[in-house]
Amino acid sequence: MNRRKGLFLVITGAVFWGIGGTVAKKLFQQYQIDLDWLVIIRLLIAGFLLLAVQFFRKDRSQILSVWKSRRTAIHLIIFGLLGMLAVQYTYMASIKYGNAAVATLLQYLAPVMIIVYLIFRKQLVLTRSDLLTVSLALLGCFFLLTNGSISQLSVPALSIIWGVLSGIALAFYTLYAVPLLKQYHSLVIVGWAMIIGGFALSFIHPPWQMDLKSLTIEAYLYLVFVIIFGTMIAFWFYIESLQSLLPKESSLLGSIEPLAAVLTTVFWLKEAFGLFQWVGTACIIGMILLLALNKESSPRTGQPPKNEEPLKVS
Repeated sequence: MNRRKGLFLVITGAVFWGIGGTVAKKLFQQYQIDLDWLVIIRLLIAGFLLLAVQFFRKDRSQILSVWKSRRTAIHLIIFGLLGMLAVQYTYMASIKYGNAAVATLLQYLAPVMIIVYLIFRKQLVLTRSDLLTVSLALLGCFFLLTNGSISQLSVPALSIIWGVLSGIALAFYTLYAVPLLKQYHSLVIVGWAMIIGGFALSFIHPPWQMDLKSLTIEAYLYLVFVIIFGTMIAFWFYIESLQSLLPKESSLLGSIEPLAAVLTTVFWLKEAFGLFQWVGTACIIGMILLLALNKESSPRTGQPPKNEEPLKVS
């Protein structure tokens, strides 16, 4: 029963994440929702809700104890700004200027970027598995972005730029979070990081300046889905699944996220996807599965050891 519960939680969480990106695209496309405003609201509300979940757990003292050490506090603030905020903003920008499918797939190149980084730092020896992983990622990107035609891109250049930046930000986010995760529960770290990121962006774009009077009930429902289901519940379910599943299993099943983003983009938003783009999608999902099935993938990619909890941010 516990295993079935874990499978249900991780699959549901991954699907919510994937669909959440597509719903955000709907808000940008049909209701002209401001990018900065959506990122701020998503981060602040989801962050407070995640801390609220932690409050009702046994180790609620971690919510405030994370700030007692000056070094840890500085680490957390940097993580919130250059990790969480950077990932969320670049991901949403890529969706706005392109679509959720491409944005999600480009963000999932982060593990490959980490492998390349570790090789250059001489912390990792290149193996056949790594070479296959990188090759699948590059081939997938080529087909996804060009649809097999070198002469022209099938995805707006601005979306590609933001998507690649999202992958870089996620790579930093993943590596930088490891020391924090060794000391505190991931709900505490991610909850505070979201609040820090949302609060900082509020100084640049005050969220109360957004005119919400013109929004329909449907638009408000989409907002609730993106914030509650596509962010807060999706992350919570993923973390809870680790109570009955191995991190490798959760990561493997988490690969449903880009698939959900692709399917909802094509069949709900009716955005065209060419044959070679489907091939590219298959290559990138294959790369994700290869990493998840690789027994050494966690330490290689800078993820926490097996007894730690991997983070989710999309």
